[in-house]
Amino acid sequence: MRIRFLGHAGLWIETRGGTILCDPFFNPAYFHSWFPFPSNEGIDLEGISKPDYLYLSHLHADHFDRKLLAEVVDKDTTVILPDYPIDLMEKAYRGLGFERFVKTRNGVPADLGHGLSVAVVAMVAPTDGPLGDSGLIVDDGEVRLFDQNDSRPIDLDALAALGPFDAHFLQFSGAIWYPFVYQYPPQMLEALGRKKRENELARALRYVNEVGARWIFPSAGPPCFLDGGLFEFNDFDRNPANTFPDQSVFLEYLQDNEVTGGRLVVPGTTVTVSAHGCEVEHPTPSEAELYRPFREKRAYLEEYKARRQPEIDAAKASWPRHQVDVLGELKAWFEPLMEKADITCAGIGSTVILDLGDEAVAIDFMRRVVEPWDRESEWGYYFKFDRGIVESCIQQHLEDWINSAFLSCRFEANRVGAFNEYVYNFFKCLSMERLQYAEGYYAEKAPITQFWESDGFRIQRRCPHLKSDLSKFATIEDGVLTCSLHGWQFDLETGQCLTSDDHWIYSRRLAPDGSVIDRPDPVVAEHGATIRDECGACRYVPERFAKRRKGLAAAAEKVVEAVESVVEKVGDTEHDGSLA
Repeated sequence: MRIRFLGHAGLWIETRGGTILCDPFFNPAYFHSWFPFPSNEGIDLEGISKPDYLYLSHLHADHFDRKLLAEVVDKDTTVILPDYPIDLMEKAYRGLGFERFVKTRNGVPADLGHGLSVAVVAMVAPTDGPLGDSGLIVDDGEVRLFDQNDSRPIDLDALAALGPFDAHFLQFSGAIWYPFVYQYPPQMLEALGRKKRENELARALRYVNEVGARWIFPSAGPPCFLDGGLFEFNDFDRNPANTFPDQSVFLEYLQDNEVTGGRLVVPGTTVTVSAHGCEVEHPTPSEAELYRPFREKRAYLEEYKARRQPEIDAAKASWPRHQVDVLGELKAWFEPLMEKADITCAGIGSTVILDLGDEAVAIDFMRRVVEPWDRESEWGYYFKFDRGIVESCIQQHLEDWINSAFLSCRFEANRVGAFNEYVYNFFKCLSMERLQYAEGYYAEKAPITQFWESDGFRIQRRCPHLKSDLSKFATIEDGVLTCSLHGWQFDLETGQCLTSDDHWIYSRRLAPDGSVIDRPDPVVAEHGATIRDECGACRYVPERFAKRRKGLAAAAEKVVEAVESVVEKVGDTEHDGSLA
């Protein structure tokens, strides 16, 4: 099997049974914010225009490059289609002129003939990409490749059953706006950035170890940012708080963790994998030229920026400004959606602000209205966007603002309290079809197939936060379960998360004979409504407050101890006040 790396997550796979073009990304994405790194401007597009098969993992613009698909790829190509519950991706393909499809079943190999088979591992939660993300397994009878790109498979046993694997392409770097768009103090941004970078690398290492491929190839990022206001987002100096480490950082991380199969690929690199080994041929014989994007990144990106800045400036100049009645259009668009979004509105439970500078809009999910913001009323989430970006989303009636405005990273944000996934899921579900899928998913997600029993309860085994095994990481005291991995807490009587209002756990009390004492779920599936015994104007719930207060008090004690420790170490009265 021969794989030519096209940059970012792009692959051109040659097998005895045919060629497969995967996730080609050549045109800037997300309002001209993201560019492939290193640059893939030297790739011959004609050479990848007529594949036998086309596989795109999901609809994010750095994987689903509409301009390239429309202008370059032959429409007679057969598309390998992931098994997603709604047909958004097929509609997007058909809109571009593609008509031939292999419709896969999740995790089930499909025989393409001539000894070639593929399997697509699909993730379908509202939080997975644009309502779906996937990875591709290619098997030519001798070599088996797993193109994970930026998907995050949960069922690792099912994935292992499709192996063993020879080659593994996967994401390791950041691909989202958090935390740097948030208006937090510098010290807090530094701490959050460090933690996210550590988690990114550790998660990728876990997948590497679980998949167990002989050869590992870092891919699917990081992007690079070339526009002036975004340029410093690039990780120029291996900053441990930067969330966009590059390929060289991850390869060294693998070596530090005794993984020896890591190999660098850059746009134009050809990898030949057989039962006997792996050969890597780079587009340049010069080591200095090969590693320049990583060792001289600032100079390299300054040159890249100079080449592309006129294109960026022209795109920004084309954004509409004061051509759209933003308040009126959002009111007509969002209010009918909120009217049918009982679970989403209950999950958000506050007001989200869109600040355009000269105008600000309040989206009140409790009252389900869109209205002007007086710049004084309280909110749960606050976003400040360039007016041109919001007007562009409205003019094009983009149904997924995450896959456009938010991933542009061209905004500022703030929030009250913990991360709320319902907020961002709303902005990727701006059509009734999308929204009802998300509503249905949340309505059905409470029952979990794997349980454990403790302290008189049957409890789901996996934590709703990051899926840690609660039978190993949980402690239970006074009816409150605490996941020791990240400190999330749940009231076992109700299943309510005491750490974040948008999560639930499946828990049922056991009768003396071991049978489950059933109780109504918090979500009424028949109407998609959430029944909440709480104050209609705030998030106060008397019955759970005592338990929640106990958990918060314990957390507060730890914060106080940490601050006191820092102050003591500083030992300087000039700094004590600012730290406190």
